[in-house]
Amino acid sequence: MSEEPGGVGNTRYDDVYRHSVVDPEDFWGRIARELHWYQKWDKVLDDSDTPFCRWFVGGRTNLCYNAVDRHALGGRAEKTALVWESTAQGKSETITYGELYRRVNHFASVLKNLGVEKGDRVAIYLPMIPETAVAMLACTRIGAIHMVVFTGYGTDALAKRLANSRPKVLITADAGLRRNRAVLLKDTVDKALEKVPVERVIVLNRGLAEVNMMESRDFFWDSLVGDKGDEFVEPVPMESNEPSYILYTAGTTGETYGVVRDTGGYMVAMYNSMRQIYDVGADDVFWAASDFGWVVGHSYTVYAPLLFGVTSVIYEGTPDYPDHGVMWSVIEKYHVNSMFAAPTTMRMLHRFGIEHARKCDTSSLRYLFLAGEILDVPTWQWCAEALDGRPVIDNYWLTESGWPVLSNLPGIELIPTKPGSVTKPVVGYKLAIVDDTGEPVLANTTGYLVAEPPLPPGNIVTLWGDDERYRREYWQQIPGMFATGDYAVADDDGYVRLLGRTDEVLNVAAHRLSMKEIEVVIASHPAIADVCVIGVADVIKGEEPIALIVLKPGRQPSGQLKVEIKNLVRESIGAIAIPRGINFVPMLPRIRDGRYMKKVLRAAYEKQDLSVLSITENGASAEEVQEAFRETQKMLETAVD
Repeated sequence: MSEEPGGVGNTRYDDVYRHSVVDPEDFWGRIARELHWYQKWDKVLDDSDTPFCRWFVGGRTNLCYNAVDRHALGGRAEKTALVWESTAQGKSETITYGELYRRVNHFASVLKNLGVEKGDRVAIYLPMIPETAVAMLACTRIGAIHMVVFTGYGTDALAKRLANSRPKVLITADAGLRRNRAVLLKDTVDKALEKVPVERVIVLNRGLAEVNMMESRDFFWDSLVGDKGDEFVEPVPMESNEPSYILYTAGTTGETYGVVRDTGGYMVAMYNSMRQIYDVGADDVFWAASDFGWVVGHSYTVYAPLLFGVTSVIYEGTPDYPDHGVMWSVIEKYHVNSMFAAPTTMRMLHRFGIEHARKCDTSSLRYLFLAGEILDVPTWQWCAEALDGRPVIDNYWLTESGWPVLSNLPGIELIPTKPGSVTKPVVGYKLAIVDDTGEPVLANTTGYLVAEPPLPPGNIVTLWGDDERYRREYWQQIPGMFATGDYAVADDDGYVRLLGRTDEVLNVAAHRLSMKEIEVVIASHPAIADVCVIGVADVIKGEEPIALIVLKPGRQPSGQLKVEIKNLVRESIGAIAIPRGINFVPMLPRIRDGRYMKKVLRAAYEKQDLSVLSITENGASAEEVQEAFRETQKMLETAVD
């Protein structure tokens, strides 16, 4: 069991948690002193302007310096910082802290020579390769704000993020790899830039695809590093509350929101989480099996492991290629000690049997953490069996939170597990489950999961360019509380179980997708009169989108029309958003204010039993819901699919 920062050892969860919420300034101040600051803070926490709380006010630091220089120049230059395994390409690479220091400085010099300054945005559209981490760190080194975009997103999704963030430079590659198939990234970038121009584009040529280069705009990575990469670039001291990065997440209106992260608070939270949540030691290897384009890739492939000075695994590939045991073999090859993955991944591996796990030596793995969607009990049980009873820890967090909100904390104390529960609040989070008036509900009663201010460091500080929307979307649904957007229930022991989203956001294989955004894309097809997208349960991905479509008069359902709709979604948002099913229906049930009865549609689509259902739709009576359910069942029985 790890010690509490400040030297108080053998402290149980309840004591440490109480300290974090009763005296957050002392709690987080102790941890922050373990990191490098060019100038110490004047005040640990300023919560005078809630919800815009500020951490380590007046303190000046640099994320890159603490993640790279502090180790490379502090006697650990030969320690492995990153290992890259590409089963898609059949390649691997080991990068020490000293080598990472050299690469980051060279690329920071490239960015500076292209005119990137403190506060400028840099878009990164790169796959799971070391250069992505280098680019992110180079940005924070010079005070630029990086905006990483998941390479599974298509042209329109990329263009929306560019339009909102307005980057000075965009970094991409010729292609990424999925299994052994090239995914053309530069082509997608070129199409997006027709809509939203960017001044400079850096292209990493991996030798996977031919690319068209625009003169005076496009430059190859290797040429720039060779011509313009200096040996050292001075890190820019950043005031703790200045932005470090923007990461976009799905909203209920079809728009994307740019979550803004600060510098000092995020740094302190990431550093501490490695010890108290993930129980990582100085010589450990940590693997977050996520994409750089998601919050997990930011927090737990790049920043947290490197801030703590351990080895982080970067994996380019899928869980089932070239075989179904590839993830277990990566654990064996690199002696991974603590791993983070999505339940979807484990549900997929579950289908292929436990022998794939048993063929590999996974004895180095002490913990498996699973998050990103609700973890079902059978998957939890299978993982525990595959790991011979070693801890499988369900934890819950958001793009907005940046790190776990609910979890077992083995770095403090591994408390008893209850399958199906995400255990208890992480240090710093004052959580409540409330009704729609903000009043706490009784134990074993469903309510809205909210957090009381101040949010602990590392959380969202605002939405890029829109403070008012941040206040409205997150703090005014339940006035004075931060709305997580999830339903939850707590038992008599305070163990929390998540019940699903309260908004119109799908969680497809741990990827948050806006139903509205998918609807808007499908509705742009000239044959479509009306469309409603719902999320239905999927045994592997957790949820998948289903499109229910009303055609315009004179238009007929066809296989070709389905292909056109799917291609439209693929091009605009990405393959992850393509509806699993497309059903052509004569009408869509709505409540009186015009909104779709999505709960009714989902229940009818999944063929649930009306006699045991207790569906409610805000704005509709019980009788209206029951009638809509019966009519929808009849309609779907005759729908064209």
